[in-house]
Amino acid sequence: MRIISGKHKGKRLSAPKNLPVRPTTDMAKESLFNILNNNYYFENLSVIDLFAGTGNISFEFASRGTQNIYSIDQNFGCVKYINSISKELDLSINTYKSDVYKFLERTPLKADIIFADPPYKFETEQFLKVAQIIFDRTLLNEDGLLIIEHSKHTDISSHANFSYSKKYGGNVFSFFEYIE
Repeated sequence: MRIISGKHKGKRLSAPKNLPVRPTTDMAKESLFNILNNNYYFENLSVIDLFAGTGNISFEFASRGTQNIYSIDQNFGCVKYINSISKELDLSINTYKSDVYKFLERTPLKADIIFADPPYKFETEQFLKVAQIIFDRTLLNEDGLLIIEHSKHTDISSHANFSYSKKYGGNVFSFFEYIE
């Protein structure tokens, strides 16, 4: 995996082989950030990265100047890896080792962008539960965006706050926002 843009553009990162992760592909990540780049100033954002895994998405935001990043994963090895790379590259990423659902139920944090990359083996209801907790607890700022990455075989467009989705190979990014 590599950082696509920003102060660490082109930096290749190699996560330990023993981590239980499936990092977002560079192609899909680049497409996602092209969408975000047209709508946001990265320096002004607050971001929550759920099921952070290798920190791939967090590192991309940080490289582009985002200062308020919170990476949540329940795997100690993943959190340790994110902390290690953050220190090495001098990035300000706050990590939490926690079950994502418990974190969402308890956190006082709000964000402009919440990115979630749950395991693809999740049932549709588990994906929808992430979105439901976020909107029930109003964890997004007013013009905030929730992005859930999932397999093309999963359809989560039934959620009331679903806006649109973009497909990249076998990956899909579903976008959710407050509907007026």
